[in-house]
Amino acid sequence: MDLLTEEQIAERLAGLTGWERQDDSIVRVATLKDFKAAMLYVGAVAYLAEAANHHPDIAIAWNRVTLTLSTHSAGGLTSKDFALAEQISAFG
Repeated sequence: MDLLTEEQIAERLAGLTGWERQDDSIVRVATLKDFKAAMLYVGAVAYLAEAANHHPDIAIAWNRVTLTLSTHSAGGLTSKDFALAEQISAFG
């Protein structure tokens, strides 16, 4: 998997609502209604991640879920990160 160029990253990120760049990753923080809603959200993300065989780092703090995407094996951002981010964004 090839790393994206800075221009490609900026272009792809511009099309994603709620995601921001942090170094070699893209990050989204979702604030849900409560802990149960946060767990359901994480379950949905896990389902998509397994289907894509690409797994985000996930941090949970009660109703707040932080998702961090990066292709560790490539050393930065690839099209896999943005493809999964787009799927996640499509449901919330």
